[in-house]
Amino acid sequence: MSADALAATAHSHSLRSRLLWLLLAAVALVGTFQGVGTYRASLQQADAIFDEHLQQMAHAMRGGRPALLALDALEALEGDIDLLVQIWGPDGAELFRSPRSLLPPRAVLGFSDVSVQGKQFRVYTLQTPLQTVQIAQDVSARNARARALAVQATLPAAVLALMLMAVVWWVVSRLMRPIERARLQLASRAAGDLSPLHGEDLPDEIRPLVNELNALFVRLERAFQAQQQFVAHAAHELRSPLTALKLQAQALRFPSDGATPGSVPLAVDRLNQGIDRSIHLVEQLLALARAQAEPAAATPSLVDLFAVVSTAIGDAQSQAHAKGLDLGLSAQSTAQTTTVQGDPTALSLLVRNLIDNALKYTPAPGQVDVGLTSERGHIVLHVEDSGPGIAEADRQRVFERFFRAPAQANQSFSGSGLGLAIVAAVAQAHAATVTLGESPQLGGLRVEVSFAAPQTVASGV
Repeated sequence: MSADALAATAHSHSLRSRLLWLLLAAVALVGTFQGVGTYRASLQQADAIFDEHLQQMAHAMRGGRPALLALDALEALEGDIDLLVQIWGPDGAELFRSPRSLLPPRAVLGFSDVSVQGKQFRVYTLQTPLQTVQIAQDVSARNARARALAVQATLPAAVLALMLMAVVWWVVSRLMRPIERARLQLASRAAGDLSPLHGEDLPDEIRPLVNELNALFVRLERAFQAQQQFVAHAAHELRSPLTALKLQAQALRFPSDGATPGSVPLAVDRLNQGIDRSIHLVEQLLALARAQAEPAAATPSLVDLFAVVSTAIGDAQSQAHAKGLDLGLSAQSTAQTTTVQGDPTALSLLVRNLIDNALKYTPAPGQVDVGLTSERGHIVLHVEDSGPGIAEADRQRVFERFFRAPAQANQSFSGSGLGLAIVAAVAQAHAATVTLGESPQLGGLRVEVSFAAPQTVASGV
């Protein structure tokens, strides 16, 4: 595994884990806010209840005889040891005082906070015509009770938050099971298994991804089948010329008894022809592989198709003269603009293969014309010849690799059957269309390649 793959694996995150932690963190955050709010509200409510309790006890002691009041206060102290009571008469004489009371002899009316010897007390004082009642409560004990009540009020919210986290964990885990099953299907597959994934129970957000993946599997399977067929055909096509070369080489090394002096140069010429055919076949195979791979990845640019055609015609003139053919630019070339968008190397390969095919299968004396015309926003390249042409029934099959029409196969020069396959691959990469027909002027084959004008060409080739 490469360093980039290892780095990507190290930094990958599980969707299930991220979703779980985000939801659990959200529930915990909301639960915390709710718990803190409940706790603080409970403390405030407990504080108000304790104040009301002090006030009610003071009002309960403001009437009656001092002895009865003292008895009531003592009973209250027995039940609530954190309460301290002091009662004074109208003349200021002390009528009752709780045991171990540290309260000062006087206090302000109503509620107040008093600190005595390091202890904090919450005091309520009530004055009537008959007496003054003062009730105090230890703040530390009061706060302890308030916190206990607040915790009891907060506990249900905490339990509910934990239950909600458990529900979120269960729901997310259950919803992610179909995705995990799809992942396991992919992980357990063999390298050549391109069967579609089953995505019936997948979420709507994931199903389009699986559908696109299945479509990719279909395309890959077709590409693999075509590649296997290509390799098989290439091996078959190479076997025959290589076997012939071997036989010719053996004939040169071990001449027969009846060999004449002129038979050796003839055998050498045949050997050279066989080598040339093998070289041409290998070049065509490489050109086809390049046409299928490079144009799609190449950076598109504006290409003068007329310049490409002129260069290709000039390079093929020697071949045309050697065969006795008239090769030139057609008088029908009426294109106002000849600029297309694409890869110049691939377009040159397309034009050269069209001209080469026409020269191969046109008998001498013959004529091959190349032209450019403009038709409804398209630039049309046409190559026509005076050869035998291609029957209408074979015009679709000639774009297949290694297929040769009967009229072509009967020619003295046997081609590789890759020329039009290369043309089709380059045209497809440039969003162009290729059509075959009969030449009205020369009577042979007419090949037209229609390119969209630059202003209507897609941004990528």
